[in-house]
Amino acid sequence: MSNGKSGATGRIGADERFYRLFRGIPMMAALLDRDGCFIEISDPLLERLGCTREALVGHRPSDIATPECARRIREEHVPMFRRTGRLENVPVEFVCRSGEVLALVANTTRENDERGEYLHSVSVFTGLSNQARLERRYRDLYQSTPAMLHTVDGQGRITAASDHWLTKLGYARDEVIGRPILDFLAEGSRAELLGAGLQAMIENGQHQNVPRQMATRGGEVIDVLMSSRPERDQNGAVRLLVASKDVTERNRAEARLREAYAEIERLKEELERERDYLREEVRVSMNFGHIVGESPSLRAMLARIEAVADTPASVLIIGETGTGKELVAHAIHQRSARADKPLVKVNCASIPHELFESEFFGHVKGAFTGAHRDRPGRFQLAHGGTIFLDEVGEIPLSLQGKLLRVLQEKQLERVGDDRTIDVDVRVIAATNQDLEAAVEAGKFREDLYYRLSVFPVQVPPLRRRGDDVVQLALHFVEQVCREFGRPCPQLTQADVEALRRYHWPGNVRELKNVIERALILSTGDTLRLDLSLSDAASPQAPSPEVAAEPLAQERTWITEKEMKTRQRANLVAALEAASWRVAGPNGAARMLGISPSTLADRMKSFRIRRPEKTP
Repeated sequence: MSNGKSGATGRIGADERFYRLFRGIPMMAALLDRDGCFIEISDPLLERLGCTREALVGHRPSDIATPECARRIREEHVPMFRRTGRLENVPVEFVCRSGEVLALVANTTRENDERGEYLHSVSVFTGLSNQARLERRYRDLYQSTPAMLHTVDGQGRITAASDHWLTKLGYARDEVIGRPILDFLAEGSRAELLGAGLQAMIENGQHQNVPRQMATRGGEVIDVLMSSRPERDQNGAVRLLVASKDVTERNRAEARLREAYAEIERLKEELERERDYLREEVRVSMNFGHIVGESPSLRAMLARIEAVADTPASVLIIGETGTGKELVAHAIHQRSARADKPLVKVNCASIPHELFESEFFGHVKGAFTGAHRDRPGRFQLAHGGTIFLDEVGEIPLSLQGKLLRVLQEKQLERVGDDRTIDVDVRVIAATNQDLEAAVEAGKFREDLYYRLSVFPVQVPPLRRRGDDVVQLALHFVEQVCREFGRPCPQLTQADVEALRRYHWPGNVRELKNVIERALILSTGDTLRLDLSLSDAASPQAPSPEVAAEPLAQERTWITEKEMKTRQRANLVAALEAASWRVAGPNGAARMLGISPSTLADRMKSFRIRRPEKTP
């Protein structure tokens, strides 16, 4: 549209008699050309404006309107009129010659000639009623509200939009008014509305929080929730009032949260697989469920483990250093109903006295210098499972009372916290000290001792386990060779005698160390045990000149394969003597002096099956 005047040239082709009649009509009206400029004005409108006809012809309505009204005419009314050919109940505000503001309501219709060519448009103005004033105030509030609002007519064309709606989508008002709402929807939502029937949805337009996607001017897709309500004017025409809520960031945050949860679940599954794998590795490396040896003292210990494992009773494991007390604790835990829960080990001898309470019971942030965050204690970590207190005799006397309270009441308070926490923990303690003597000397609480030693388990020293030392040596040879990736060397009869003769003050731990040293020093197929044992236990090795002769005359050792063959034959013989009964008073397990579960494991290991009965 041109901003200049079109002058009297706008009257070319017009009938002068028609204009005279138009001027005299008893209403406020005006004729406008295709550029929106005045062609003719009725006398009542000129009288209300206080202007002459010559002063207005060739000017646009926006030229005599208030600045705000002029903006609305340019941004809303003109685009809507160009797209629809009509305007209804449009509020306008003209500035009279006297300076007074004249508020009117305009209804404008485009008229074409018989060929369909644009002829002119007719605007009829009426006074602003109280209803119109309310609608104007409603319109001003509508546009300035900090919400995404838009209104569509019965054909789905946008008739109004709030400033916030325009800002969100990046459009100017004149680019929006009169255009179909479908132009501003993303592809998926557009197809959904077309499929459902847009006009039908407008007619039945009561909707709440319908998810839709809209496209901004820059091509970005935003997620919105749309709620709508239909209204009808006095002529029965329907319009749909729509409120939208931008939920893009919320949806993206939820998507990120779902991804995070999925990642957490994946990592959890991965950690659980790693946990199961590591548990299996620990079982293999520590021989859970299969403690090596068959000596009477070991069988007696295994019987006590079997008796107490599946109970909630506290266990005190007593034994010399290196006898395998931790292995016994693991065996008890693995045979208990808590096997799937954690087994938390605490080496009481390695914790500084001032940190005992924090290590056992935990602390809260700020409880002491250096407590930068909350930290659970070992008892909390072991909740539902077992706590293994190794070297329990090293617990300071001042803390033994607090430990006793936790054992009795199954409750604790973290350092710096007044909140009581319930814990369900089974306690297995171990010591190499004489706690009864410590109680008599006043170094260990008597009530704590009786609480811990509900069921004592004595671990026999290696020197009292007879030929178990040989089985353990063979076991460690296989284990260490597997770790080193080396073939297993042979154990000679001389090595066997040396193992039996040695006192083993360091017990099983010392035996394993001796085997490792011997394997490191061995270069051939024979284990050089003589190089790793002390001089007192080393066999008298023959000189190189005479060593080959007796070995050539008589072999004094057996291979591992031969030893396993003998073990298998021994098991079969016992089973046959017991008529293949494993358990019971006359079962093979009782005859061999081992538990039924141990015999079952060995039968499985040696692939021993009861022979089929012949018909």
